[in-house]
Amino acid sequence: MSAGLGFVHVYQPGADAHSPTLLLLHGTGGDERDLLPLGALLPGAHLLSPRGQALEQGMPRFFHRLAEGVFDVGDLRRRAGDLATFVKAASAAYGFDPARVYAMGFSNGANIASATALLHPGVLRGAVLFRAMVPLEPDPLPVLTDFRVLISNGRVDPLVTSEETERLAKLFQRAGADVDLQWQPAGHQLMPSDFNAARAWLESTSRH
Repeated sequence: MSAGLGFVHVYQPGADAHSPTLLLLHGTGGDERDLLPLGALLPGAHLLSPRGQALEQGMPRFFHRLAEGVFDVGDLRRRAGDLATFVKAASAAYGFDPARVYAMGFSNGANIASATALLHPGVLRGAVLFRAMVPLEPDPLPVLTDFRVLISNGRVDPLVTSEETERLAKLFQRAGADVDLQWQPAGHQLMPSDFNAARAWLESTSRH
């Protein structure tokens, strides 16, 4: 674990300098070790896992919210910028390819991944978003024709409606991204089917 580069984080080197990097982004109350086991979904990848810097009742998050499902957009914009800066600094410090970084985020982590992709095009090559919502709608939209995203959400999620999920998919599509939306027979918790979908998507996407 390191406290450098602006975030407390874990970095685990991959097979070689040309391997893709997974940026692992935990949910509310998680930390930099929560999603490390998901690195097994892309064998040989570098793993970069920061801890969110915003606290809500002592629980780490990647940005503040005003209420359940109501985001502090100003804080979100600033912290997405901080995360983008961190990824670039980590690439320089650890020597991984900055053009092959794929985010994998759950809930709050998925939302900061989406915001970073929408506000800072080019920092992420793609993203796996588990239980994601629309973080914000930039105006104008960025051009994300080289960006790929997997949205894996639950059909009976009490926190993220089907309409919200569809809105997120359409937002990325309007920006030109390659969107794969997969529904899981689940609520907000993750299921084995999420991991199966992510593994297949990562294997396919990381070849490009």
